[in-house]
Amino acid sequence: MGGFSGYIAADELYDGPFCVLSIVDNRNFRRLMYEVLDHNPTHQDMMRFFRRFKKELEARGLELLGVTTDGSPLYPEPLAELFEDVPHQICEFHVIKEINREVLKSVAQARRELKKLQPKLKRGRPSSPSARRAARKKKRLQSKISELFEYRYLFVKHSLTPKEKKILRRIARGLRHLRNLRSIVDEVYNLFDRRCRTETALEKLSRLRWRVRRFKILGETLKKLFTPNIEKALTFLDDSLLPSTSNAVERGNRRHRKMQKSIYRVRTRQQISRRIAVDMQRDAQAAGRFRTTTTLHWERNGIQYSR
Repeated sequence: MGGFSGYIAADELYDGPFCVLSIVDNRNFRRLMYEVLDHNPTHQDMMRFFRRFKKELEARGLELLGVTTDGSPLYPEPLAELFEDVPHQICEFHVIKEINREVLKSVAQARRELKKLQPKLKRGRPSSPSARRAARKKKRLQSKISELFEYRYLFVKHSLTPKEKKILRRIARGLRHLRNLRSIVDEVYNLFDRRCRTETALEKLSRLRWRVRRFKILGETLKKLFTPNIEKALTFLDDSLLPSTSNAVERGNRRHRKMQKSIYRVRTRQQISRRIAVDMQRDAQAAGRFRTTTTLHWERNGIQYSR
């Protein structure tokens, strides 16, 4: 654990019938510990895993300063028992992702409601004035439905350009709840502004929850705003060194999935464990590879490299 920063990210990765538990340094992106299970993890497995990690820290005289995980219910209990005074940060990305998923579902529901309003037309060209009005209405509604689908990302995008704001106003015209939904999404993003403290962000969250309760439709859509996970996701605001996301461990998981794509034989628990061990050895040699590559580049340019 050389160069341990004190901040870790933990996650579980499901690989067929197996599950890989990982702890990664959340600042230098190095995997510190892992365990391969042949079943879905339980609270006892997590307790044993973190207890082993705590023993390694104590043996090396290291101190844990912060933990970042996703919103899984597997982590709060062992972390509260083994690392009682250590801040537990819920990954900001996972919290926002869940809220954005519900917002996009609400946009899809609005499209379905508009589709129900489309009049049914007889076959052929409309001949009467009422049929022509119905045809124009159907064309107008279909155009709105298509735009809501094409520009649905504007309801969850972090920041909008002036052009995108203009498009959003146009496609949300007549759909007041979607305009309110977009303004609430902006307030959700403002909660995670590093320039404020956790106490200030919690006050903003309280006002936002009060606003959402006023609208029954929005209350059903934004139920994730009332979970305790979003409050834990604001923990990083009081510690400038505590990462707000668990990207370090997620990046290791993505690399593991990429390695597994090249395997066509039957996977076993031992093979998975060995591949992760090789990956950790690769990370340990990263500094040496960087110096070698830099030296070669400098030699090619006729410059003497100095550390």
